[in-house]
Amino acid sequence: MSGLFFLGSHYPVTHFLTQKKINLTPFSCRRVLAPMLNPESEFQRALGLLRQGREAEAGALCETLLRQDPDDANFLWLLGAIRLGQRSVDAAIPLLQRAVALEPDFAQAHEDLGTALLRAGAAKQALPHLERATALAPTHAPGFMRLAEARLALGQTAEADAAFERAFALNPQQGALARAGELFHAKKFTEAERIAREVAQQDPNNVNALRLLAKLAGEAEQRRDAVALYERIVTLAPDFMEAWREYALALKEAWRVEEAIAAARKALALAPDNPRLNVLWAGLCALSGNPAGAVEGFEQSLRLRPNSPGALLGHGHVMKTLGRQAEGIESYRKAIRAKPDFGEAFWSLANLKTFRFSDADVTAMEAQINNAALEEDALVHFCFALGKACEDRREFDRAFEFYDRANRMQRMRIEYDPVQTQVEHDDIISVFTPALFDRLQGQGHPDPAPILIVGLPRSGSTLIEQVLASHSHVDGTSELPELGRLVRVINRGGQNRYPAAVRAFTAGDCVKLGQRYLDATQRHRRGRPRFTDKMPNNFALVGLLRVILPNAKVINARRHPLDSCLGCYKQHFASGQTFTYDLIELGEFYLEYERLMAHWHRVLPGFVLDIQYEDMVADQERQTRRLLEFCGLPFEPACLEFHKTERPVQTASSEQVRQPLYADSVHYWRHFEQHLAVLKDVLAPILN
Repeated sequence: MSGLFFLGSHYPVTHFLTQKKINLTPFSCRRVLAPMLNPESEFQRALGLLRQGREAEAGALCETLLRQDPDDANFLWLLGAIRLGQRSVDAAIPLLQRAVALEPDFAQAHEDLGTALLRAGAAKQALPHLERATALAPTHAPGFMRLAEARLALGQTAEADAAFERAFALNPQQGALARAGELFHAKKFTEAERIAREVAQQDPNNVNALRLLAKLAGEAEQRRDAVALYERIVTLAPDFMEAWREYALALKEAWRVEEAIAAARKALALAPDNPRLNVLWAGLCALSGNPAGAVEGFEQSLRLRPNSPGALLGHGHVMKTLGRQAEGIESYRKAIRAKPDFGEAFWSLANLKTFRFSDADVTAMEAQINNAALEEDALVHFCFALGKACEDRREFDRAFEFYDRANRMQRMRIEYDPVQTQVEHDDIISVFTPALFDRLQGQGHPDPAPILIVGLPRSGSTLIEQVLASHSHVDGTSELPELGRLVRVINRGGQNRYPAAVRAFTAGDCVKLGQRYLDATQRHRRGRPRFTDKMPNNFALVGLLRVILPNAKVINARRHPLDSCLGCYKQHFASGQTFTYDLIELGEFYLEYERLMAHWHRVLPGFVLDIQYEDMVADQERQTRRLLEFCGLPFEPACLEFHKTERPVQTASSEQVRQPLYADSVHYWRHFEQHLAVLKDVLAPILN
């Protein structure tokens, strides 16, 4: 049976404190800790800290008071409950055992001890404590829930059912929500939602029901609903740290980054020493273009939990972004030492591109992919990493075997409809006609600041951005989601959806949307007059950009189609780019990209500049001057020494653009030619 507050199997003590399910008072106040110290008031102070989510401070207070009086059952229990809530079962058990030894009639201590023993896999030892807890507190429903769990673990099905029925009779809403929690974990979302809504209708302020509904909304990608529900939850329970954390995550999913940061700041104020919160804070800082804040957040989390694989991975990512490769590698290595089956950490090393695996690394990865217990996500990461390791050894056939295996697995895990891509592009072409551009000519925001770099991934876009970011007038801001977010804004604004909605645009609409884009990108800029936006998939939004920011510039990063597609096939993208995991779909998408770019050149002559990667390699200065001239920028020699420019680079090419231009990757596809027949067939119309 699932506990409902955390949708897990146990209520941490902070649940009771936040929701006031039980009235916690000292069991015994017979002892005096010090002449001027009131143990009851200190106990209440510790509870107050917990109500604020300040578990570390509450635990420290308990430890201090126990040093003065090691036999105070209240603080022994409270510290044990804190450790249990922190999932430190081994630390909780001796504290709770001592509490019940001192006070055999302490019902809550018996319940928590039984719960701790359950979590340790000792259901037989847990049972008498849970039986004692329910005998001492026969109206406390959670005690019967834990008793039912223990009996179920021991195979006492009938007795477990009786305990469940007793718990539900004492608290019908809790029983209903517990059932909903089970359904949620079983991914039976419709049934879980029905139950949660019934409880919420009966009790509109039931935080547990609202929280479950918020989680269900998130699963359904109903992000506005999830955000609204969390807004209500934190209003009802403003000291509920976990709710603020989840609220921040919901805002992040809705791309409301600044609001997510504010929510995370609220959570951190309640629990500054919570490692998970510091990781969340770090991730949001990285997302908002604040790498220094990200470093601080990850390092604080690692001070609190030095061997956290997730925090070490995140720290490595930030180091990579900042160009501090050695520190990034060390963090990835530490993550692997902490979790040897951490496939994502191995892939992160491979994704540095300039990193080379040792023989020991390869042996370790090969051992992991033969591990029957390895999760599929980790297996995908290991296969991509092994592909890179074999490729670096010039074992191209074996490398492709790993890449192909990884892609086939990943394709089964994602949703992508190539027909839908074609339909969407058809709609764009039908809307963005010469007549539309003539009607809206010059009616957008006049600011010439944006320079968009579009094209397929792995086509040289990061190189182009690095060249431009080496110019004194240009801020390199990497891949920004803001133009795509404008589509969602348009879709919420009226009956017609994008792109059809553009047909009804007025001059005011164009200016407003242009300003909105500029405002949203401002946090990524450092004050220079121009800035880059290197989101590759913006190639589909060139027409929208022209309407709202007619003086912006667009650079189309091109590369030989086989190199471009192969580069995508070898890359395990963190998110998006769902077309890259099947060679046929990759080729078809490339043709769609070509079709749409040809349309932009036709209806917007001169608005887009094509930069061919192979031409940049062959004659760097000529292509650099051509690029700068198109953007209206004076030539600066620093643009030819782009590899010396120090700035955060978030893409897979981050280490490659920190070295001088090289020709090794031109026509690289030939190393894999015998495996690319199906791709060549699809691309035949455009191959020379």
